[in-house]
Amino acid sequence: MSTKRFEVQMSDVRKGSVFLGKLQRENIKIHRLYVSGSAVFFETDSKGIATIRRFRRKYRVKVQIRRKGDDAVLHRLFSSYLFLIACCIPFAASLFLWQITVESDVPEIAQRMESKLDKANIKAPSLLSGLPQEDEIRRLLMQDEPTLSWIRFSQTGTSLVVSPMTAPLSTGVKEEKEERPSHLVAKTGGVITHFALTRGERASIVHQTVKKGDMLATGILEQGEKTAVVGADGEVFADYWLECHFEMPRTIRYFIQGEESLKIGWRAPWTDQESGGVRFRNPVIYEKTREDPIHQVYLKEGMEESIILPLLKYDLLSKSTNERIIKEENILHVTFTNDKVSGTILFLLNENIAEKRPITQGD
Repeated sequence: MSTKRFEVQMSDVRKGSVFLGKLQRENIKIHRLYVSGSAVFFETDSKGIATIRRFRRKYRVKVQIRRKGDDAVLHRLFSSYLFLIACCIPFAASLFLWQITVESDVPEIAQRMESKLDKANIKAPSLLSGLPQEDEIRRLLMQDEPTLSWIRFSQTGTSLVVSPMTAPLSTGVKEEKEERPSHLVAKTGGVITHFALTRGERASIVHQTVKKGDMLATGILEQGEKTAVVGADGEVFADYWLECHFEMPRTIRYFIQGEESLKIGWRAPWTDQESGGVRFRNPVIYEKTREDPIHQVYLKEGMEESIILPLLKYDLLSKSTNERIIKEENILHVTFTNDKVSGTILFLLNENIAEKRPITQGD
């Protein structure tokens, strides 16, 4: 280990010469002695510093001492509690989630997602180890959100980005035409969860199990001896299980939305016209670019829940014209061959199961 060195400055040369003689008699090491103006500078070790401090008042000399070399900085740095605290702060901060961002083109959806996260006590700052699993958070956020097909999570360091993905909407426009008064009947079996009728009277109740063709709402209202045919209209939502058989190639290609880049340029704020005049224009040029990279993945065992299931859920939701949500899913079996993947998955769906059946004279 190298000896600690100190630089000593004595402000009075005349008193300094007597004092230096005393240091020599005490066998103190003195290096690099020089005089600058009315001050004397030299270097010594720890023993010399102790002797200087013992005799400086006796000889009435003014002395300034400072540590010499890089070891002065390292000594102050590593012997400081502030340095230890500064090292611990980044490590402790990395254990917490400091920012949660909801990215959505629909402000109403983003506000509902933020409210649900806050009610579930998923907010910043919070311990990363205390956060629920992504599937649990996704199930919580997609509950009562029929317009969502999937929610993507992206965690970068201590930041979490929540990206709700909406299901494709039907763009077909139906021509308005007069319809005959109708009842609402079940187009499939299920357990009724709630009604959203705009006309008619309920013919069943919530939590009732119905079969295909059962009456859900009647379009004939009876009051005493009077009967009025008004027709039933609206929606009746129910839970039911759907068995989905699928087959897809083992190699699939997909693209993801890339990041947008904005380039800002400058140009002259005026331009010459063909007629000889001058036209003023915006001096700032904006150019937005975005690349959507295409990815290719080879399906194999272990990708059932990470790749195959999200693809099937997106396909199932995109084909529905009703407000459909997926509450649960159960993978029954998946088979991998050389070029194809096939299997069966059981989905618990909630959607409008009501369809109209015209009222006949026999009703």
